[in-house]
Amino acid sequence: MSDPLHGSRESFARRHLGPRDHEIATMLHALDVDSLEVLVEQAVPDSIRFSGDLELTSPRHEHEQLAYMRGLAARNRVLRSFIGMGYSGCFVPRVIARNVLENPGWYTAYTPYQAEIAQGRLEALLNFQTMVSDLTGLPLSNASLLDEGTAAAEAMTLCHRVSRGKRNAFFIADDCHPQTIAVVRTRAEGLGFEVVTGPIAALGRVASEVFGGLFQYPNTFGEVVDLEPHVARLHDAGALAVVATDLLALTCLRPPGEFGADVAVGSAQRLGVPMGYGGPHAAFFATREEHKRHIPGRVIGVSKDVHGNVALRMAMQTREQHIRRERATSNICTAQVLLAVLASMYGVYHGPDGLKQIAGRVHAATRRLAVALRAGGRRLHAEAIFDTLTVAVEEGADEVVRRAVEHGMNLRRIDDRRVGVALDETVTERDLVDLLTAFGIDGRTREAAWGSLDDVAIGIPRELQRRSEFMTHDVFRRYHAEHEMLRYIHRLEARDLALNTSMIPLGSCTMKLNATAVMEPVTWPEFAELHPFCPLDQSAGYQTMFRELAAALCEITGFAAVSLQPNSGAQGEYAGLMVIRAYHRSRGDTERNVCLIPVSAHGTNPASAVMAGMEVVVVACDQAGNIDVADLTAKGEQHAGRLAALMVTYPSTHGVFERSIREICEVIHAHGGQVYLDGANMNAQVGLCRPCDYGADVCHLNLHKTFCIPHGGGGPGVGPIGVAEHLARFLPSHPVLPMGGEQAIGPVAAAPWGSAGILPIPHAYIGMMGAFGLRRASQVAILNANYMAHRLREHYRILYTGAFDRVAHEFIVDLRPFKDTAGIEAEDVAKRLIDYGFHAPTMSFPVPGTLMIEPTESESLGELDRFCAAMISIRQEIASVEAGEWPREDNPLKYAPHTAAVVSASSWFHPYSREQAAFPAPWLREHKYWPTVGRIDNAYGDRNLICTCPPLTLED
Repeated sequence: MSDPLHGSRESFARRHLGPRDHEIATMLHALDVDSLEVLVEQAVPDSIRFSGDLELTSPRHEHEQLAYMRGLAARNRVLRSFIGMGYSGCFVPRVIARNVLENPGWYTAYTPYQAEIAQGRLEALLNFQTMVSDLTGLPLSNASLLDEGTAAAEAMTLCHRVSRGKRNAFFIADDCHPQTIAVVRTRAEGLGFEVVTGPIAALGRVASEVFGGLFQYPNTFGEVVDLEPHVARLHDAGALAVVATDLLALTCLRPPGEFGADVAVGSAQRLGVPMGYGGPHAAFFATREEHKRHIPGRVIGVSKDVHGNVALRMAMQTREQHIRRERATSNICTAQVLLAVLASMYGVYHGPDGLKQIAGRVHAATRRLAVALRAGGRRLHAEAIFDTLTVAVEEGADEVVRRAVEHGMNLRRIDDRRVGVALDETVTERDLVDLLTAFGIDGRTREAAWGSLDDVAIGIPRELQRRSEFMTHDVFRRYHAEHEMLRYIHRLEARDLALNTSMIPLGSCTMKLNATAVMEPVTWPEFAELHPFCPLDQSAGYQTMFRELAAALCEITGFAAVSLQPNSGAQGEYAGLMVIRAYHRSRGDTERNVCLIPVSAHGTNPASAVMAGMEVVVVACDQAGNIDVADLTAKGEQHAGRLAALMVTYPSTHGVFERSIREICEVIHAHGGQVYLDGANMNAQVGLCRPCDYGADVCHLNLHKTFCIPHGGGGPGVGPIGVAEHLARFLPSHPVLPMGGEQAIGPVAAAPWGSAGILPIPHAYIGMMGAFGLRRASQVAILNANYMAHRLREHYRILYTGAFDRVAHEFIVDLRPFKDTAGIEAEDVAKRLIDYGFHAPTMSFPVPGTLMIEPTESESLGELDRFCAAMISIRQEIASVEAGEWPREDNPLKYAPHTAAVVSASSWFHPYSREQAAFPAPWLREHKYWPTVGRIDNAYGDRNLICTCPPLTLED
């Protein structure tokens, strides 16, 4: 393949790749190889290397790609949406859109594992938790989940755990949103639960047989039902109650916690997050204090630092999957952080009074619509409503929906004779007029009805109206002027370290460039404001994008088909295993439920396997970090009749291309199993090798890693799955829009195409990189990692390497010896790196006491050298402790990170200087990132669990 990067115009790929040509030459010289091709030959086994060229479209330049995306966007028709079903139009305050959603200081940060450099995000998430807790009336909220459907599924599993598995059935009211029912059914199937669906009135007959029940409040038809007696009926039977609800409605409605609900779930989308054709959005999950050890996902808690200052951290579930593995309570390892931040900022900006005003306006518009419809002879489903009406239409739903489309509006077709109308904060007087016209209501009837509005008894019954206060903390009352809001957002941003500050060398997390050009289309109205259930002919641009993106991913991986539905990497794992499960069952192999997983696997792997109803059998690794093929073979033979799958990460989590990967796949296939490949490390393979070619049957792809969707401070993510031809017929379906294979599994996400709103990012990235650029990116990622490993090798032990002593795209530095020689542990090095202006690499995973470093292809040689210099300097500091120059208990590593307040304090009692503490490297004189808190006391946070906005000081 010729090198198009040296064309007459600067290509996108040359901007995306950090090292310039002369820097690549310098690194190759240091590694004593002549070319990138030779380096790849050394690192990647001959037996799996892809010898051809990827058949992708010719790479576009930035302006060409944006013009192409404009063309796709123009093919989407954004009508006024009144479909509802959990998705609402909203206004994203421009101060929030410009300074959070479109700001790399917010969207390029990583999950806040290093809490000292994530205090801004953590405060925003704590605000989110406080808002959710207050509105739902439940004391404990998590930091968000993927969507409402998966949050309801997580609530079901919590109910089962709390009931200790004494029963096996779960009740779902049939007036819940259909996509929520379907997602919960899919989850229940893998776990072996029975789902009982029916009208709420049927609950009395089954309450004694179920471990929990799910209700919608208001329900999918818009009715506000008094759920208190139904919740009590479940409690009397020893079961738990889950309520799916609407945060804006809860400003007016009695909150679930006040009528006994054990869990409240829902979506925060309407609080300032675009619909985005289905996502990404922040779901919420709130529960009672006694269930805190069962809550899924991330929980932000209040602690203090070593100086006694209030500090925030992730509490309880910090990387739970990597610790508990197959005993984890959920495979959810992240949150929808960026979207939760948007929703929380919306709450801060509007405050409780502003939210009540918005809700009151929506409800008033709904009442006006209702009285006019009744005056015009239309029959409504319910008297008690908030923002949604179900209207009986004798002329047929299709006719009314058609008339609405003619007036530029989408309504919900419930069935042949019923139409749904859901209003939101964007509704106008003109909208109400057009809606009534679509229903055949004339102007005279409308005006007469509106004139008598105060006399019409419709709305929220008195006993269901909210009486309690909410969002009383000062943060929700201070920032209502735009100037104050702008400064608050900026102040929180400055407390975080993101890619706009320095590299984030997290192994297995791929924190690379999120180019401005790939991000720009996300906020275009044609992509951002589409309802996920609008008619397919209104989303032609999206549909073309989906086809092109899926085709490109198939070409890159070698697979026959792709589902874009899974909305995180963990959901991709789960979806892939459910597809494998369905395949075995279609062949009558119902006993195949054993999943082999190497001890080095990502922690979500065993958790996902358990969710798919599989039994985890662990496979050993050898001393070189590779899968022990003998142990694999023995366990494959031992479980031959029950073998369902192998889950394998490639390149391995230990940072090498294992030479035996083909043999490993053959062993599994020989015993009737399928090979699931965790695609977390696909960024080392694109253009170099293809998973399907060397034996994988399923692979999930982290589009938020390899294909440049930003991590957003810990979410969003997208984890589509590619499958071989024999598995294509099992790809996920959806109850609202037809999709999936002929024998499709149920949906794994609430929206048909998952987080569709951010799929323009990988589409644009692939379109601008082209085949050569993508291959070069993989080569440079391998080069950068090997160069850094080479530089650090004489100072630290590199734990695992492959043939020719090469690593893949990441490598592990062993810090365990320093615990004995200097009392220094991996955490000390991680915190000291903050003083040098860097985010720490992945700490103590997959091997305790180590750092896993991944530079990516986007970092220049100067940045790589700067990080290496920091690590070498830290090694010299460790040597000073080893030599006794500094005490083991009092040295720059043990007291890192150092805040400006500590360094500038009037007293200094350490044996090292203030300069050594704060400015240990010359580049810090040019720009210094200052953490706002010292090292956080995790033990204090565990002993004193506070998960809502704290007071200004903490008491011991």
